[in-house]
Amino acid sequence: MTDAMIFPQLDIPQTLAAGPGPGNTDPRVLQRFVAAGVADHMQPDVLRGMVEAKHMLRTVMGTRNVHTFGVAGTGWSGLDVMFNAVMPGDRVVVFNNGTFSGIDGLTVRMKAATEQELAANPMDPKAASVTTIDVPHGTSVSAEIIEQALSEHKPKWAAMAHSETGAGRVNDIRGFSDACVRHDVMGLVDAVSSLGVEDFAIDDFPGIHGWASCPQKGICCLPLTYAPVSFTERYIDALKATGCRSFVHHPILEARHWAIIDGKDTDKGVYHRTHSPYAVAAFHEALRITLQHGVAQRARDYAFHEAALRDAVTLMGCKVTSNMTSLVVLNLPDTLAGREMELVQNCRADGFGIWPTLSQPVQIRIGILNLLDQASISEIVTRFGGAMRALGADVDIDAVLAQLNRHYEKSIAAE
Repeated sequence: MTDAMIFPQLDIPQTLAAGPGPGNTDPRVLQRFVAAGVADHMQPDVLRGMVEAKHMLRTVMGTRNVHTFGVAGTGWSGLDVMFNAVMPGDRVVVFNNGTFSGIDGLTVRMKAATEQELAANPMDPKAASVTTIDVPHGTSVSAEIIEQALSEHKPKWAAMAHSETGAGRVNDIRGFSDACVRHDVMGLVDAVSSLGVEDFAIDDFPGIHGWASCPQKGICCLPLTYAPVSFTERYIDALKATGCRSFVHHPILEARHWAIIDGKDTDKGVYHRTHSPYAVAAFHEALRITLQHGVAQRARDYAFHEAALRDAVTLMGCKVTSNMTSLVVLNLPDTLAGREMELVQNCRADGFGIWPTLSQPVQIRIGILNLLDQASISEIVTRFGGAMRALGADVDIDAVLAQLNRHYEKSIAAE
């Protein structure tokens, strides 16, 4: 037996997270995380923090849904809880217009597949009860597309991403909800990239019965803390009727630790699984900060700063194809076409964390999560322009920054 290899301590450098996520964690959240005392998951202050976080989350999400709480993990953890109501053989329509709605679809097929379908192709089951509506990359899912699919297929469930970061497109959430109401379908929404960025209240969308988001984007918390979810009573009743093939990610059991028992709020939670006091403290603070900023104001701030970035990269010769307010997806000028990965790799090697798209066609993705000030946008523009120039592009950084300054001066003049 060889001696165990003990590696040196791991140092991870500070970078500018300018991609689709995770975002730049607020320093106040980090301080609460590291300041949390060593306590077990049933300690009274931990349980109190979970109850308070639950109530703040309802305000952030704009809902009276009792079953509104956090799922330990990232966005995929919350999505898995939400999709666990889908049972083998359930008829589902899934809308796919990018990488992540595509993974949502795979998750649904895994849950809706019969035993035989799953055994035939365990990693990518072809569930006959699931219909996938593929929408071209760079195109939003429209009300017309949704209406046609639901009227034709008449499913029990329908699933759609609110904001598809694979292509930077916002899908028609109003059209989705309205079509679900018309056709008596239970809508499920991937709100991983919209919660805390867009200004919406989920109770305004009665056709949608399940929502799942993440901690590390619009909420500005840490990954692997708590993914927000919210479910209507109709969703919970459907789950009670069929059961759920999970203990850990059972929506009703998971809610118990958040003091939601038998469909009612209680004074304190009961044991379901081990929770992290550090994660509770961080999530609690992130929600406090979100409410202090205001959901509507934060949405306006994202729109304002995204417009500044959009105009800047357009002046550099890029073509923006996205319509999100926290993310710009663009094509490089013709002189740099085909060098997208080279540019991204150069930026990331320099601590500037932009991303490519993860499916064809290859584009550049630049995000502004929790980078809502002129200094941050100016740094992004300067570094991106410098990376383009390093590959031979003709970019006048001074002219771009001058335009950026005019954008922000307009805001100051309007105050």
